[in-house]
Amino acid sequence: MQTGARKSAQVPLGVGKEVRVNPAWIGGAEKSTRAGMFGTEVVKAGKSRVYVAAENRLLQEALSRMLGKVEDIQVAGTSVSTPFEPQALLAEPADILLLSSSGNLGEDLLLIRKVRTSSPDVQILLIGMSGEEAEFLQCVRGGVRGYLLRDASAEDVLDAVRAVRAGEVVCPGTLCGLLFRYFEREATSLPSASVHQRLGLTRREQQLIPLIAEGRTNKEIANHFCLSEQTVKNHLYRMKHKVGAGDRLGIVQVCRTQGFMV
Repeated sequence: MQTGARKSAQVPLGVGKEVRVNPAWIGGAEKSTRAGMFGTEVVKAGKSRVYVAAENRLLQEALSRMLGKVEDIQVAGTSVSTPFEPQALLAEPADILLLSSSGNLGEDLLLIRKVRTSSPDVQILLIGMSGEEAEFLQCVRGGVRGYLLRDASAEDVLDAVRAVRAGEVVCPGTLCGLLFRYFEREATSLPSASVHQRLGLTRREQQLIPLIAEGRTNKEIANHFCLSEQTVKNHLYRMKHKVGAGDRLGIVQVCRTQGFMV
């Protein structure tokens, strides 16, 4: 983030000590390209419309006051409803939804998906997260453009808002390398396509087979792929029907007879 953007942002939010948050660029885009994602004139001259949603009224008011003092940002609306209602973005359009975590990952992911469905052009900046690796990756998979830890400072939030508006994706530097390792693991864990042809298994379902063969639990498999346990259960249910197996062991046995190396 540019140091020049750090002004009028020293007001603490009461969410912990100040920590600098480093933006992580995914895809290696050049600076000129990033600005072009929203149009150079919009990024430089137009105000970023930010909708602030926080369950804690004190936090919501602090964020709104801080953003309202900045010339290039306009507070489009605020909410302290529990949970946040995505329909509010239809009444008060915004470029960015500054969303405070509810403290429940499942609820956060559900809300993120609803916003992505109802307002796909709104970029989501999520704050107040724990920083756990599985939690972080699930939020990224859900569609957030920015992810800040619960001890982020007001300056961090302001920088992140500007970065997201410019087309950047933002996350703590400590988690940046995790994204690269995750995609590397995804690329190297693909089994033979012949299994898909014979059994109709999807790419993800094929990836589950070696872990099922190792005897891993649904929770362990979910953590490995940064999925929810319910998603793993759904995969297993469909896999049993596709291969004609009665249980997890049956899935592995059928795949072995079809030439899948596990």
